[in-house]
Amino acid sequence: MIHPVIKLSLLFCVRHRKQSMLYEAAVMKDYSHVVVNNTCLEKYREPAEIQQKWLTSNVADIADFFQIPRSPAFLSQAESFQHVHFKAGQRVFISGEKADALYLVNSGFTKSLILDESGNEQVVNFQMKGNILGVDGIHGGEHHSEAVALADSDIILLPIKKLKALSHTFRQFDNAMLNLLSMELVHQQNRLCLLAARNAEVRVANFLLNLAERFFALGYSRSIFNLRMTRNDLGSYLGLSLETVSRTLSFLHASGWIDVNNRGIIIRDELSLKNLTGIRKGITRN
Repeated sequence: MIHPVIKLSLLFCVRHRKQSMLYEAAVMKDYSHVVVNNTCLEKYREPAEIQQKWLTSNVADIADFFQIPRSPAFLSQAESFQHVHFKAGQRVFISGEKADALYLVNSGFTKSLILDESGNEQVVNFQMKGNILGVDGIHGGEHHSEAVALADSDIILLPIKKLKALSHTFRQFDNAMLNLLSMELVHQQNRLCLLAARNAEVRVANFLLNLAERFFALGYSRSIFNLRMTRNDLGSYLGLSLETVSRTLSFLHASGWIDVNNRGIIIRDELSLKNLTGIRKGITRN
């Protein structure tokens, strides 16, 4: 018997087949396996939602995300990149899954993680608008990590074959790919530096300051924001226990440096946080 979720996906596919040939739904045993542009979206989990009206981005749009100066030649390219909507809690991809695409966060918030032999999660990064998921899959052709949406997220699929073709046509995209790999390496180095701090207060304060800068770079407030991740996720990322994270946030709150209301954060004294972490003139060591 076909699972109701799979049946709905198949009905959706048939209804909109005349509008687009991008969406195909297939059933493998009792699991859903949704494919867009031959790219695996869902494996052993509920299907993600293809954006209404078949929302796509063109080459010029992707160039903007990669901070590549616009060129009239981009507009002449017929390539399009499909958007996919993931609800909070849905997995974007799983470990061991074939990696034939990168995933560009257009909106929302995600986390990437690895699983140990016991199935315990180790959070290794958080992504927001403009960040890329799935870089680990370039080597070996399969994902070594997993990605989960922490909020409803709009993800743009970037099939690796398309990116390679663009790299051959436009050298700027080749450089952008190298920059992506370099940024991933820098992030991992920064995280090692963060974990090297023995003081929990330094780790948490540094994380909040860096997150504030990321929000500010997107045009949001650098002093008022919400933590999309749970305390458990934050502790996993920072190498701290849940109790230590909660105690540290309470300490920073009691010191008058931040206000904490559930996941809401208000930075009251940025200078004191920077002094705590050893930051000078707004430049972080990581």
